[in-house]
Amino acid sequence: MSLLRIEGLTLDIGRHAILRDVSLSVDPGQIVGVIGESGSGKSMTAFAVMQLLPDGARAKGVVELSGHDMLSLPEAELCALRGNEVGMVFQEPMTALNPIRTIGDQVAETILIHEKVSRAEALARARDALNRVELPEDRFPLTRYPHELSGGQRQRVVIAMAIALRPALLIADEPTTALDVTTQAQILDLLKRLVREDGMGMLMISHDLAVVSDMADEIVIMQNGVVVERGACPAIFGALQHPYSISLLAASTHAPDRSVHTEETPLLRVRDVRRTYVLPRKTLFGKPGTVDAVKGVSFDLKTGESLGLVGESGCGKSTLTRAILGLEEVQGGEILLDGEPVFTGHRPNRDVRRRMQVVFQDPYGSFNPRHRVDRLICEPFHLLDSPPTGAERDRAIDEALVSVGLGAADKYKYIHEFSGGQRQRIAIARALIIKPELILLDEAVSALDVQVRAQILDLLADLGAEFGLSYLFISHDLSVVRVITDRCLVMKSGEIVEQGATEQVFTNPQHPYTRELIAAAPDLPELA
Repeated sequence: MSLLRIEGLTLDIGRHAILRDVSLSVDPGQIVGVIGESGSGKSMTAFAVMQLLPDGARAKGVVELSGHDMLSLPEAELCALRGNEVGMVFQEPMTALNPIRTIGDQVAETILIHEKVSRAEALARARDALNRVELPEDRFPLTRYPHELSGGQRQRVVIAMAIALRPALLIADEPTTALDVTTQAQILDLLKRLVREDGMGMLMISHDLAVVSDMADEIVIMQNGVVVERGACPAIFGALQHPYSISLLAASTHAPDRSVHTEETPLLRVRDVRRTYVLPRKTLFGKPGTVDAVKGVSFDLKTGESLGLVGESGCGKSTLTRAILGLEEVQGGEILLDGEPVFTGHRPNRDVRRRMQVVFQDPYGSFNPRHRVDRLICEPFHLLDSPPTGAERDRAIDEALVSVGLGAADKYKYIHEFSGGQRQRIAIARALIIKPELILLDEAVSALDVQVRAQILDLLADLGAEFGLSYLFISHDLSVVRVITDRCLVMKSGEIVEQGATEQVFTNPQHPYTRELIAAAPDLPELA
């Protein structure tokens, strides 16, 4: 008998059909991967299992968990099952955790809700759960708060909360999307170990085919609320039949058609840049410590070149990026754009700053939702001494939107009216509107579905050729860096440990850390 059995599940919200005749099953000890783009219905399928559906949702069919009919149980009985019989790991750990409660209290809360035990016993079991997810007591006491942990450590706390009562089923919804490759590999290994040790089933939801193919026993592919293909993994990848499945796999390995026209003259020169932060005092009269975030980094970026910068979280990528943009002063070395310093004295050089723009990872979070698109994308005009006004301003906005594949009429809309890929196009339009020479892309495609990611990479390649742009592509996604950059820098603990032509770095890495990064990246099966 299956641990989880879904048959003919249909879900409507209002007049909209969300799921249609969805069927899948999970056995004890089995990992089932559900993949598809945003809007495919994979997360709503998981929410239907937990019965965490929005108001007005109407579900029909069969959803059985350990013999319980989840569609007919009253809320009180569902509450008893959630956390006890089924646990869930969410995509963003910082929003899943309460920032003002300790990690010990949050893991213990699950135990206290479901079992009549003392607080001391609940905390002892919380300690055991944290030990199981490799957060030992000597380094991670129960009194730690979420903001004191890294992204990967916070995700381990969320997993500890989900497994504290050793549920029969674990649902993991995009658990590694925002993590660097080595942390992602550690979290995936942890999830597989927990499944093996506890014999629980796992429903793994992801848009990353490489992640799912590396750990799932069975794959379910969804499109527009319908299961279009399923099969055992990895055999399914060699026998895909549905056009959507084939296009999804092809998009995962998509390499944009790039015409590279670089010049020998460096556009950006970074020489011996250093940045040190002072840490809080550990005692009232103790001497504050320091941390060297960037340690003597030097490199050149040529005109028309696409340069990749990769490394784990905390390696110094973001600090270096802020320094290049003139947002954070360095304590040693120099940064030059076309021979001009980014800083003059202790202030950013406005003439240099206007020739650089940035595209952030989260396009929705980087826009003010109360403003229309026309106002949002002309924000860089504040860098100009004489910003365009009237018809000239409207013409610049229209040109920027059209250049990224949107329409001029889109300037009258608000950001919530667009999909994730369209929002990233608007972010690129904002970067283009003052015609910069250099664009820094900070994890600009890491949160996008594979097909949307392929479209954005094609767009960046086309814009680079059309406007002669140079790119600094900052990413933890090695597969993206490999297809979009000419050269690659590998950063570790504030230092550049390896650099060279991208393909050479990937095929013949010299530094042990580079080899470790490449080994940690999941491999995608080839399309037959």
